[in-house]
Amino acid sequence: MWLDHRAISQVQRINGTKHSVLQYVGGMMSVEMQAPKLLWLKENLRETCWEKAGHFFDLPDFLSWKATGVTARSLCSLVCKWTYSAEKGWDDSFWKMIGLEDFVADNYSKIGNQVLPPGASLGSGLTPEAAKELGLPVGIAVAASLIDAHAGGLGVIGADVTGHGLICEGQPMTSRLAVICGTSSCHMGISRGPIFVPGVWGPYFSAMIPGFWLNEGGQSVTGKLIDHVVQGHVAFPELQAKAAARCQSVYAYLNSHLDLIKKDQPVGFLTVDLHVWPDFHGNRSPLADLTLKGMVTGLTLSQDLDDLAILYLATVQALAFGTRFIIEAMEAAGHSINTLFLCGGLSKNPLFVQMHVDITGMPAVLSQEVESVLVGAAILGACASGDFPSVQEAMTRMSKVGKVVFPRHEDKKYYDKKYQVFRKLVEHQKEYSAIMNED
Repeated sequence: MWLDHRAISQVQRINGTKHSVLQYVGGMMSVEMQAPKLLWLKENLRETCWEKAGHFFDLPDFLSWKATGVTARSLCSLVCKWTYSAEKGWDDSFWKMIGLEDFVADNYSKIGNQVLPPGASLGSGLTPEAAKELGLPVGIAVAASLIDAHAGGLGVIGADVTGHGLICEGQPMTSRLAVICGTSSCHMGISRGPIFVPGVWGPYFSAMIPGFWLNEGGQSVTGKLIDHVVQGHVAFPELQAKAAARCQSVYAYLNSHLDLIKKDQPVGFLTVDLHVWPDFHGNRSPLADLTLKGMVTGLTLSQDLDDLAILYLATVQALAFGTRFIIEAMEAAGHSINTLFLCGGLSKNPLFVQMHVDITGMPAVLSQEVESVLVGAAILGACASGDFPSVQEAMTRMSKVGKVVFPRHEDKKYYDKKYQVFRKLVEHQKEYSAIMNED
């Protein structure tokens, strides 16, 4: 549902209210959040959906309800996507102001009036019906959930980095940024006190790690954008055939092909004349502008596999520049970040990791367990079952470092130049838009 952007007019109206809850979502609500989607349902599917619905769930809470029959919601999902406050609860005035006073009238029973911290045990555990479907024992502990990306952050950010030569060794976790990168990407930074970052979601109290405030930056499409660019190129069928002949994924083949054509220069230098602005589906952070579009400059008449590989590289670099843009916004507001902790499907791609490291100038820690979202889920389960007394202790014990990737600092000048171009691209796009909208 996050990828569905149909509630544009609803989110514009919500942002037009300037309600105080919006300061906790970076100053402007995203169309990906639940309030505009709920308003869209009320205005467009009133009789078939809105009036018949018994509950509205985020996916993590839907799954825990199916497992236990308990309708309690996770603090994580409600705080991060529904405007709930861990300290103050629901704000009646917000829902009344945007036209969803229905929830206030029924004491929020449809969206959650029992809220539990992630890792808390739900009811009597797994129901007989769910246990049969899952092949697990009846009554096994089920934890209040985390959103998938937040579980990934929980699974990586607390790892013990002793002996790996990292600047964050001996420093608090607030120096770390968890980047959960898949179809979209989420950038999770934590702090002891609230930090308000324009265009970056949060600050959210105890939404990922108890006692810490969370800021969540993000890119609306990352893996999906790479797929879109690669699969839309005329040379894609040739790429598929050659990758299949080697029993490789198309991305492993592209990475090896880039190594062949780079000659005596670093691979990143192949895009000296090719630049991409990656917001094909709008910008989530730090510009919070869903009207932005993608841009590519430096195209030629070439349609061969080399051209596809270099366009793929430029797209990966653009995503890394987007991460740098988010980090700069977070640091300008008060965060102090020096190390990336990557997980998710794209962290399995060594080119994606190396470009993030070189472009941000920060080392990246990759988890020993690649599927770190599952580690985060296991941490919650271990707390619900009583195996660990706290989420923090479970994080420290269950998160392990697998690999560390360091930046090539000798390439810094080149990437600084490309970053200047990256920032110019969006300035130009806004100029073009202003010209086209002139009377």
